[in-house]
Amino acid sequence: MAFLSSRRRKVRLAPELDDQDLGKLLKSLVATTRTGTIATTELCVAQMSRLLEQDPGDWDRRAHRIDVLAGYLVGSHLPRAWSTREPRNAHALVLQAWTQVAQARAHGHLEDPAGAVESCLRAAELAPDDPTPWAALLAVARLERREQSQVFGLWNEVLARDRWNREAYLNMLAYLSPDEAGSRIQVLEFVDTLRARMPANAPCVATELTAQIHQYHAILDRGGLEALVARNHWSNDMATQALDRAAHTWIQPGFLRHAKALADLNLLAYTLVAADRRAEARSVFEQIGGVVTAWPWQTGGDPVTEFDQIRQKAMAGV
Repeated sequence: MAFLSSRRRKVRLAPELDDQDLGKLLKSLVATTRTGTIATTELCVAQMSRLLEQDPGDWDRRAHRIDVLAGYLVGSHLPRAWSTREPRNAHALVLQAWTQVAQARAHGHLEDPAGAVESCLRAAELAPDDPTPWAALLAVARLERREQSQVFGLWNEVLARDRWNREAYLNMLAYLSPDEAGSRIQVLEFVDTLRARMPANAPCVATELTAQIHQYHAILDRGGLEALVARNHWSNDMATQALDRAAHTWIQPGFLRHAKALADLNLLAYTLVAADRRAEARSVFEQIGGVVTAWPWQTGGDPVTEFDQIRQKAMAGV
């Protein structure tokens, strides 16, 4: 029992995933902001700048770090303070825009779309090889429900700099869905085109499985008899093939190397359990350890509780 209790304590929401430097920064930001000193902003800015200057050219890692920082700093004065103090710092400008996007996703609307666009364009001018400003612009365009010609234009700008950019593909998947500016047919065509060209371990590899999870959730949301038999979704050919491809490759040691690999393994574990393939899910849970992502576990309630309960059942073979 002590062993089980120890394992349960390790289950936690960890937006940084296995990025130890990012995790240390998040803890340091908490400690720094609690000091209440006059130099708090300067200390926080210095810490964020130092992290974002690491690994130049690793666009996948950069996007992950900015995404996590933006979500963490929603409601904070730090992104705007940094971009105001250093108006020619691409890190500061992109973080400011990405934080506005994160806030819009939380509250339902973008408060200053023109300001977010301006920040992105200035960052793109300062760092022409960086896909991150264009990925942020794509997210803004999606939130604003811009015309598809504009959105695809921004998407192409991202891909010209980072062919398999995870954020770009996931934003396009959501934009092309029936809930936003597209249709089920457009989603299928988009996923089919991606699958035909994408390396099996690309950073955007979870796009196809994400599309299937969204469709599964749409069935659950309808309620009634459809929700009761929603598990049957994972028996249709497209869903089964997508899940088979992921289950047979992602769990191979070292196969997934991108920054959000643990987030994708969370998707795989969730999906295998939803498809009643618990025996396969066990090895995925072992790789994940206790690192929990909010989505998709939050659809069943508290994500940590949901993850922990399902993991224990899967590991016990229930």
